[in-house]
Amino acid sequence: MTDELEPLAPSEGIQSFLAHREPSVRKSTLQNARHRLGVFREWCESEDIDNLNELDGRLLSDFVASRRGEIAPITLQKQLTSVRQFLRWAADIEAVTDGLAEKVHAPELPDGAEARDEHLPADRAEDILDYLGTHHYASRDHALFALMWRTGMRRSAVRSLDVSDLRPDEHAVRVEHRPETGTKLKNGEDGERWVFLGPRWYSILDDYLDNPDRYEVTDDEGRTPLFTSKYGRPTGDTIYKWTHRLTRPCVVGGCPHDDKDPSTCPAASGNDGAARLCPSSRGPHDVRRGAITAHLNDEVPPEAVSGRCDVSLSVLYRHYDVRTDREKMEVRKQQLNQ
Repeated sequence: MTDELEPLAPSEGIQSFLAHREPSVRKSTLQNARHRLGVFREWCESEDIDNLNELDGRLLSDFVASRRGEIAPITLQKQLTSVRQFLRWAADIEAVTDGLAEKVHAPELPDGAEARDEHLPADRAEDILDYLGTHHYASRDHALFALMWRTGMRRSAVRSLDVSDLRPDEHAVRVEHRPETGTKLKNGEDGERWVFLGPRWYSILDDYLDNPDRYEVTDDEGRTPLFTSKYGRPTGDTIYKWTHRLTRPCVVGGCPHDDKDPSTCPAASGNDGAARLCPSSRGPHDVRRGAITAHLNDEVPPEAVSGRCDVSLSVLYRHYDVRTDREKMEVRKQQLNQ
């Protein structure tokens, strides 16, 4: 507890937060937030937390642990998103410490846990790449998005990469499972692989290393991460926020939502967390699903996509292949005409 914080009871804080959000969100969104934060309020009561000032990273970790096994992973992800939004608001009114929301770490979703029709379409990805390549070449955003789209990597694989994992002679990157030094792959050692980028895509990463805006840091284990923030290696949640910010339509063009004005829309602000409020922004898993579908539309054999993206064929077809029946026919037609 910090003397600079203003005391606030969880129930009172949640009520004020919902009142604050009510004018700017749909009724269903507010109802969902009320339900999810009601669970959080009940947990606070069970732990005798009567002042939000008392919350810290360890207590929030206990909350996440208490919900695991009780609800489905995708439900937990959504519940924790509401808790983070509430804690960011609480930090703004000095009821909790700044940055506390980023200590709410959600477990990574199993393959296919999200709705299979949510993905980043290839045309939007190309627009983002064109914009970044023109206006922010070799920035962290450009390198991150280019790698995610080119390879379809999970965010756990992206954050695990070190500078030493780059293979310039092969224009490739090596993905390794290193749990003893803080980074894990979803499928453990079975997920280790080399991933070919090609000269054009590799050059973006290579030039990113020389970008003067890149933070030259080491992580707590003495490793040199490829993607960095000023605090070191980014967390999975940080990559999640970066991706949502990059995939907002208003970043590269106009807003598709008639009731939104980018000049006043909360999701259009520079705040990474606020970007998740945009109904059209997409997270890393949606980018991964879109990238896999784009590979298939480009006639990359499913077996090659399976090995490249560390996903079994059965899971690939069931949860990642979002091609329309017409798109599938076009691929077969091209193959038959060869």
